[in-house]
Amino acid sequence: MGVEEHRIDGKVAIVTGASRGIGKAVALTLAEAGADVTVIARTKEQVEKTAHEIHQMGRKALAIPMDVSQEEKVQNAVKQTVSELGRIDILSHNAGILMFKPVAVIPGVRFPGMELLGDDIRAQTLEEWHRVMDVNLTSAFLLTQAVGPYLLKQKNGKVIIMSSNGAEQGQSLQTAYNTSKAGLCMYVRCLATEWGPYNIHVNAIAPGVINTEMVAPLIADPATMQTILDATPLGRVGNPREVALLVLFLASDASDYITGQTIIIDGGTIGRGPGV
Repeated sequence: MGVEEHRIDGKVAIVTGASRGIGKAVALTLAEAGADVTVIARTKEQVEKTAHEIHQMGRKALAIPMDVSQEEKVQNAVKQTVSELGRIDILSHNAGILMFKPVAVIPGVRFPGMELLGDDIRAQTLEEWHRVMDVNLTSAFLLTQAVGPYLLKQKNGKVIIMSSNGAEQGQSLQTAYNTSKAGLCMYVRCLATEWGPYNIHVNAIAPGVINTEMVAPLIADPATMQTILDATPLGRVGNPREVALLVLFLASDASDYITGQTIIIDGGTIGRGPGV
């Protein structure tokens, strides 16, 4: 039966990055808890598969294949959600890309993690920098700006944005990614302040290493995997369902006195002291 405050029956959620990994787990978990869901991702076949699984749960699902960094498509997806599902109550933004590139290549110098790049070591280009920022950071602005008028009018809503524990870490080769994720944490704090008087809760989640396709190359490399495990007090990587359940908590009435926060779910990695 569960705790009533964790149910979201009758709610409508928009979930990005919903074709795989954390985003798909979030979409399915929200549907399991009673929501109808618009699922968004770039790959048409995969996002339609997620929608089909939601339909099999007896919930409504709307599949929209698109790039969340394109303003017009974001606006149209929100309008389509309202038109076909009736309203918007929850935005769970999970779309993101991870890129390993040095800011500059120094002949003869290899940063930690460069072994993952093989022999093709190039500095990150301006185009690549902008792509990471557009997909990871600017997309959050576009999505919240699109759903904002609906949430503000009804004076109720939950916004959950996926950051990373990398937002708290200075890591070589991940400058663009970690910078974009740190930007999301501040964006959440500012938006929570702006929208708080209208009973709209805005929070971020910062996962550590979660067993998804995006980090598969890291997990597949034995040395890198051992480094991850050594840095994690719980001694394992997380799974998408664990993150999705935290999203559900923030999307439900159970979290009604939480806003403007970044909640870390990383097995204790950030919490451990240096050298411990």
